[in-house]
Amino acid sequence: MVDSAYRTRSLGVAAEGIPDQYADGEAARVWQLYIGDTRSRTAEYKAWLLGLLRQHGCQRVLDVACGTGVDSIMLVEEGFSVTSMDASDRMLKYALKERWNRWHEPAFDKWVIEEANWMTLDRDVPQPPGGGFDAVICLGNSFAHLPDCKGCVPPGKNIYYMSDLTKDITTLVLTVNNKAHMVTLDYTVQVSGASQDGSPGMSKFRLSYYPHCLAPFTELLQAAFGGKCQHSILGDFKPYKPGQSYVPCYFSHVIKRTD
Repeated sequence: MVDSAYRTRSLGVAAEGIPDQYADGEAARVWQLYIGDTRSRTAEYKAWLLGLLRQHGCQRVLDVACGTGVDSIMLVEEGFSVTSMDASDRMLKYALKERWNRWHEPAFDKWVIEEANWMTLDRDVPQPPGGGFDAVICLGNSFAHLPDCKGCVPPGKNIYYMSDLTKDITTLVLTVNNKAHMVTLDYTVQVSGASQDGSPGMSKFRLSYYPHCLAPFTELLQAAFGGKCQHSILGDFKPYKPGQSYVPCYFSHVIKRTD
């Protein structure tokens, strides 16, 4: 996938308008297989998220970048009232399919799914009865699709989900003035029945991410609340302290509004 032009997304994905790197359908289709269903979420991740929401008495949850809906499905199954949104209709169709297949279950019949983007959430997402949400979640690689800060991300393991389909991930790092400006990943994933004869085949797609740094990103989140918030940072779901010897693979930010 290397040529004279640096492409940030798979061939066939439009480069104009609201950027949807999943618009060709290939990445969305394989992503569903790659991350699996709720059973593929690690026990550590699931216990952390459910425990956090219940600790704060949250019931109405907005998943602002639900993708194929794997986290939303987990929350619906656990009894939460969930509204899910994503800017990619190709990703949302898997969430919509799951809701349709399980419409006879009251919790799934009430599951709200909307196509929306973060710039127009107030117009795109309906408020739940009673007004407002108890919690807003944004998980996985969602924030990295929004260029905002500069820096680099640590290499690491996958503690969110377990997949045995990945055959290769080639990493390209675009630097500007000797600083990492964009990270592009070329995925090669084995998909059963992808070949014409029904045998397993290889699917390839490209996604690009912005390498957010911890400190500037922390400032960005706190500024969004005007400083009126309680903010804690976790590294691999454990309390994180700057300068600690263990370097986490994933950071999680938990913010509670105080006004």
